[in-house]
Amino acid sequence: MSVSAARAARTRAGALNLLVAGVLWGTGGLAGSVLATRAHLHPLAVASYRLLLGGGFAVVLLWIIGGLRTLPRTRTVARRLLTAGALLALFQACYFASVTLTSVSIATMTTIGSAPVFVALGDAVLERRRPSNATVLSLAGALLGLVLLTWSPDGGGDRWRLAAGVVCALVSGLGFATLTLATRRQVEGLDPLRTTAFGLLLGGVLLLPLGLWTGMALPARLDVLAVAVYLGVVPTALAYLAYFRGLRRSQPVLAALAALLEPLTAALLAAVLLGERLGALGWCGAALLAGTIAVSYLRPRE
Repeated sequence: MSVSAARAARTRAGALNLLVAGVLWGTGGLAGSVLATRAHLHPLAVASYRLLLGGGFAVVLLWIIGGLRTLPRTRTVARRLLTAGALLALFQACYFASVTLTSVSIATMTTIGSAPVFVALGDAVLERRRPSNATVLSLAGALLGLVLLTWSPDGGGDRWRLAAGVVCALVSGLGFATLTLATRRQVEGLDPLRTTAFGLLLGGVLLLPLGLWTGMALPARLDVLAVAVYLGVVPTALAYLAYFRGLRRSQPVLAALAALLEPLTAALLAAVLLGERLGALGWCGAALLAGTIAVSYLRPRE
């Protein structure tokens, strides 16, 4: 296999990891909603459990395979892990604050929709070149699809509360974009599993005071514990592991666009499992989102 063919194969594998991460994240919304309802938890408490359990499971896996013994104790590694943990905590806290102030659809649309734009702008500044026409077109198509998918004609509500919620969602999107750009380059001795494990764990520790303030009592029932375990393992530990693996081999903008699979997957799951109706505009938005992500994945990259 030639060098160019091998590089192309690695790029495709990285993109596939990002798509898997986006789909797994989409199941997290449903799991988090079920956990909040059955355990009567505030969204910030659910976010705390999500990061703490996800990080805890990943650390246990590291311990089983012997990865803890070979973890480098350098300042560069410590800075990367602290950065990842702080940005994950910021992303989750601001997102759920936006959910509380506005609605799930507005918070999701603003957070996930703004992230690729922030990534494209940040990448253009860091690389000192303007985004390509194809990238701009992909962003425009993705944003339009997201608006159609989550559009609610009867938003209403207090304008100041809505404005505050949108600002929180934009800060959340900026946090996710910064995480994407800050962790795209590999640190020696720090693989995706270690970044996932300690990044999630540190993020959960930073969110813990807010979670405790809202109440984190968890009923000792099998259904609640099963949902909590699923939330920590699948849409958190496994999803972020796939994301960090894919980020090493893909363009940052594609990584942010892959996150758009989260609201798409969540909307489709809600339609299938909960009987929620998307409507004509919703299905058009879903198709546009899927098409945009597919084109971004299939389009050859330099």
